[in-house]
Amino acid sequence: MSDAAGRLAEVKANIADAAKRAKRNAADIRLIAVSKTHDADAIRPLIAAGQRDFGENRVQEAAAKWPELRAATPGIALHLIGQLQSNKAEEAVALFDAIHSVDRPSLVQALAKACAKAGKQPQLFVQVNVGDEEQKGGCAVAELPALLAEAKAAGLAIDGLMAIPPADIEPAPYFALLDELAERHGLPMRSMGMSGDYETAVMLGATHVRVGTALFGARD
Repeated sequence: MSDAAGRLAEVKANIADAAKRAKRNAADIRLIAVSKTHDADAIRPLIAAGQRDFGENRVQEAAAKWPELRAATPGIALHLIGQLQSNKAEEAVALFDAIHSVDRPSLVQALAKACAKAGKQPQLFVQVNVGDEEQKGGCAVAELPALLAEAKAAGLAIDGLMAIPPADIEPAPYFALLDELAERHGLPMRSMGMSGDYETAVMLGATHVRVGTALFGARD
């Protein structure tokens, strides 16, 4: 078994175990392999091992490497998990199957225009700044209802919420907050959990976990 296949099997087993403990169905949780900064040669072994959901931080980086990889393997879904500039909305809608970082009214308007022009809409997640961190993207918890209302008025369907808890702090309360906010607003999807805490996220309702290091190995 290749290193990539072994790491993928281990992460999937951990997700299944956490789901079982939470009395959830592991099939309801999508594993997104965070392939940002990794080149095509690093990504191909995971594709060969059966992984189909991948996450990128930047539109330009994804545009440079994914068309060729997708042409070789049908069924790949691309997730934009990094901040999105409004002037890149059109490119993002064309390239990605899901955008996890909708966080402000100007981006809502840019995406609405891009989706109307393209005649299609990716899955959309509103990123919430659950830790109220100045340096981090995401809308403030208090501003979430207004942003969701703006998206609805613009004709965008919001599928879920996304969050990145503060580093080096127990993430469980932040995952619980995102789960509660999604429940309150009738949104079925929660994008939360990374390599160090995805099992906790699964226990607390994650439908999408974004895992990089645990799948690709430590960065150089």
